[in-house]
Amino acid sequence: MRFNAEAEQVEAAFLDDYETGMPEAARERLGVASARIGGGVALAMVNDPTTYWSRALGFGISEPFTDAVLDEIIDFYRTHGVRQAVIQLVENFAEVPAARGLERGSTRIKLGGDPAKVPAGVTDLRIGAVPADQAEEWSEMVLQTFGMPAGDLATMIGSTVGRPEHRPFAAWDGDRIVAGANLFVHGAGAGLNAAGTLPTHRGRGAQTALIAARAAAAVEAGCRRLYAETWKPAPDARNQSLDNLLRAGLAPLYEHANWVWRA
Repeated sequence: MRFNAEAEQVEAAFLDDYETGMPEAARERLGVASARIGGGVALAMVNDPTTYWSRALGFGISEPFTDAVLDEIIDFYRTHGVRQAVIQLVENFAEVPAARGLERGSTRIKLGGDPAKVPAGVTDLRIGAVPADQAEEWSEMVLQTFGMPAGDLATMIGSTVGRPEHRPFAAWDGDRIVAGANLFVHGAGAGLNAAGTLPTHRGRGAQTALIAARAAAAVEAGCRRLYAETWKPAPDARNQSLDNLLRAGLAPLYEHANWVWRA
């Protein structure tokens, strides 16, 4: 597997855009701050009701990842009063966080492919772009599938509807949104993200169809590469999201580890 700088840049860009691009009032209540460090981005969400959104990523592209870079990231989180953050690093940087006492978390798989080669998805659900008047319903449904509360996080996710870099899609059963996902366009690359389906509607092809719809949107936007990320299953386990991405023609590029820092 080979490290892909564009894939890292796309993911760093869409997470930064999610957190810093939300409406100002919600951003202030959540205590969001962002910093460019060592060629990557560090994001702090002091009042995060989960432990997900304080993240640092995109390192090792424009400059080496060193002890000094890690120390600057940690100082950033301490300065902003963050109690826990995840620092995302590819495998060849593992010795740096280990030496600083960070705890290794989950392993993630980065995938990529040609959006023009993604096959059509088959589902009995209606697939389409999210209209502005259903942004709240869509965002709350997506957060529900990840076990995250609504409130300001729903404002953050929902505010991507209508923004030029984002292409939010949903699956409807009648008038009800039962699955959703987003696409972030970043130059010639695009990132699949925020995909979730309600438990009552899994196994009906919603995510396969949403991958296909977003791939078509990436082609229309002029993107030549499509990227995604999901967790690496244990040898005796399966990850349905990974299976869906592989069936869509995306191939594993490399793995990275989530390193957990706690104050």
